[in-house]
Amino acid sequence: MTLTMRSKANATPRHRKCPAILLLDRRPLLLLQLVLIFVCHSRSSQRQRFCVVDAFGVGGAARHRIAIPLLGNIYPSPATKTTPSLISSATLGSINHHHTCHRRLHCNRPTTTIMMSANQQQQEQEQLQYRLVKISSISSPEILDNYDTFLLDMWGVMHNGKEPYDGVIQAIQGLKKAGKKLIILSNSSKRRDNSEEMLTKLGFDTSDFDNIITSGDISHNLLRNDAGTDINWHALANKKGQRNVFVFGSGDDDEEYCTSAGWTLSSIDDADLILARGTFTINDGNSVISKTKDEAEYWRVMEESMVKAARRKLPMLVSNPDKVRPGSLPPPPMPGAIGDVYERFVWTTHCHPVGDMTEESAREYVKRIGKPFREVYDIALEGINGVGSRVDRSRTIMIGDALETDAVGGNSAGIDTLWVTQDGIHGKEVEEKGADAILADFNGRSEFTYAYGKEVMPRYLTDHFRW
Repeated sequence: MTLTMRSKANATPRHRKCPAILLLDRRPLLLLQLVLIFVCHSRSSQRQRFCVVDAFGVGGAARHRIAIPLLGNIYPSPATKTTPSLISSATLGSINHHHTCHRRLHCNRPTTTIMMSANQQQQEQEQLQYRLVKISSISSPEILDNYDTFLLDMWGVMHNGKEPYDGVIQAIQGLKKAGKKLIILSNSSKRRDNSEEMLTKLGFDTSDFDNIITSGDISHNLLRNDAGTDINWHALANKKGQRNVFVFGSGDDDEEYCTSAGWTLSSIDDADLILARGTFTINDGNSVISKTKDEAEYWRVMEESMVKAARRKLPMLVSNPDKVRPGSLPPPPMPGAIGDVYERFVWTTHCHPVGDMTEESAREYVKRIGKPFREVYDIALEGINGVGSRVDRSRTIMIGDALETDAVGGNSAGIDTLWVTQDGIHGKEVEEKGADAILADFNGRSEFTYAYGKEVMPRYLTDHFRW
């Protein structure tokens, strides 16, 4: 099997149906994995979640494009500084026992590598630079004069999980004195009271915020069938009687979270739903498998569970769409990564020629609650100015650090975005390559992100969220 890299700039649009399945036994695939690790490492940043390669069958007869989602991260081994290692390799490991579905592209095109020239890259970055507006602080006239409602991300903008970033509390106070409405919109899989407790512990005054909304709270309401008309999901619409759930959990109140919403923890064989709430434990109601205590067993059970669930087309609820956690290198995976992997399992289990499932229809089996999906923005802005009122979205801004959730979400909700570049998830990369290069890279691979191929463009960027 021969592998070459292709840049998105020269790639043909993706096919919407998988026309071929490539079955690989264990030994060839192991070799493929080693090559993929090397190729991915040489081409990707530490936070890239996908490796895209072109693969050729024996004799080069069949050409396929492979986009493999990575639950873990590829990074240089500390011992050698150069040898790539794969951490948390659940995705690649699981493919050892599972068929992989590939999109077939350019069967007769020569096997040459096409990369964007330095000139093209420079032109693209100059265009981005022209369109992005750099501001020095949140008190800049461009922000204070043009926006009344501020949607704030927590982790990566306000704090790092241990302490608030310098100047953030003063920025919150300055916005309140200016009469602005402040709404925290967090992808935390926990409920609001947990976020309030954390904010208080970090020195914030929770009364400064007009609302605090977490993905965990909205997901809990959905599980209770109490999400209102803002969120509809056919998988839960007609579910009556005992409701069973299999949980990928955080290890923190997972059982109470489910039972208080009317669900019983169960095995994957008896489950009506999978809940992806965390990446630390697996809970079937009888036993809890902890990744910190037995990581090999954790990944084995995850793989086995996903294979069984995919065959049954079991729906999955992802209560935190984030794919990686900022603050450490390599950044550990988050529930959004589990959702991506499971979605691919469902698709590859039922695509042509086994079935007729497309990549898009596989998304119906994974419900993600949180940014960047528009429903949470609608909930956040509903009635903020009083019952029945409508918020002027042209005077609403999202302040976040993550392109894939905060910036994509702002674009999809029809509101402007202020991208905080030096703190949070992109901080290290921005320091090394610059914000324009990171944004250009993201848009170059956006079809493998929540942007689903659309270009993402924040309205403003700033180094830190400060007054």
